[in-house]
Amino acid sequence: MSVFPKISLRPEVENYLKECFVNKEVLSTSDKQEAERKFEVLLYRLSHPPSFTTVRVNTHLASVQHVKNLLLDELQKQFNGLTLPVFQHPELQDILLIPVIGPRKNIKKHQCEVVVGAQCGNAVLRGAHIYVPGIVSASKFMKAGDVVSVYSDIKGKCKKGAKEFDGTKLFLGNGVSELSRKDIFNGLPELKGIGIRMTEPLYLSPSFDNVLSSYLFLQNLPSAVVAHVLDPKPGEKILDLCAAPGGKTTHIAALMHDQGEVIALDKISNKVEKIRQNALLLGLNSIKAFCFDGTKALKVDKIQNIEGEPPFSPESFDRILLDAPCSGMGQRPNMACTWTLKEVTSYQPLQRKLFTVLTDGNSSRVHMYRWHVHRRNITQSPKEIQF
Repeated sequence: MSVFPKISLRPEVENYLKECFVNKEVLSTSDKQEAERKFEVLLYRLSHPPSFTTVRVNTHLASVQHVKNLLLDELQKQFNGLTLPVFQHPELQDILLIPVIGPRKNIKKHQCEVVVGAQCGNAVLRGAHIYVPGIVSASKFMKAGDVVSVYSDIKGKCKKGAKEFDGTKLFLGNGVSELSRKDIFNGLPELKGIGIRMTEPLYLSPSFDNVLSSYLFLQNLPSAVVAHVLDPKPGEKILDLCAAPGGKTTHIAALMHDQGEVIALDKISNKVEKIRQNALLLGLNSIKAFCFDGTKALKVDKIQNIEGEPPFSPESFDRILLDAPCSGMGQRPNMACTWTLKEVTSYQPLQRKLFTVLTDGNSSRVHMYRWHVHRRNITQSPKEIQF
């Protein structure tokens, strides 16, 4: 059942994606009306949370069964004794699936309202509480301890600090305010703690904030499939070309039993630091992360460089993973995207350049983590799309 409208896109973007989706290959196996219906279903699915929350067990530190038992105990605490099942994926043995319950009916709406930004609202639908920076508006009489109804401003029209908002807003559930309106909008340096603790979310989904952080990695199912497809072996040398924040990098290292070498590259320094933090947290020592532009990762001249650091000589790796930068429009839930058609299609040259670097420099096994929408290689990451 759809409780939210389909993802809001610019008309030219929606028309373009529809053209990509309803292509000759699709029409060769299905009639146009059915293909267009499936495209509309896709747009509605994108605005809703996935049916399962997916977590990957860090098998380097603990067994799947041990972590599953710890997780069951944690879920009972979070949901006040409510038993929520945890399933082990039938094919990917290190993946656990927790059903998302919702949309929940008969949640009473309260007079005191809080409006959050679209990205914050998306996180709430995945089980998060609301941190102060995500709060855009709060009723003028809101005090700490008040029960409030939370709404998402999906079009970004609400002014920061507004006392009421009559624009397009979508109900996300109820929570308890940790702070008063005055505390939140006092003009002092921005607070960073929890502002609203969700107690009756529209979709019941577990929170993983500081939960079994060395044992679990929150990772959507398509992303978790990637390292298994790569099939890394202990002792190999593997390159993850666009690695941040390190989900697939750490998964590769774990599947190798932390034996071998995993080189992770990203050109943004704070993202590289995040890779290192995740490797440390998960107890993985085989990962080496470098701040480096992936398009320049292949050594094309005889300039000497430090051994083991980029750029690399041809044929340096046993396997390579490329998760090239993309629009991210497949992330769920995603209720609105204001990108222009030019922005949506801007990733093609970079994706091609990265792939060319790898294929020119290595005849080894290269995996390009990409879902090709149509023959013109307008690509989009599938990492968040779950049905």
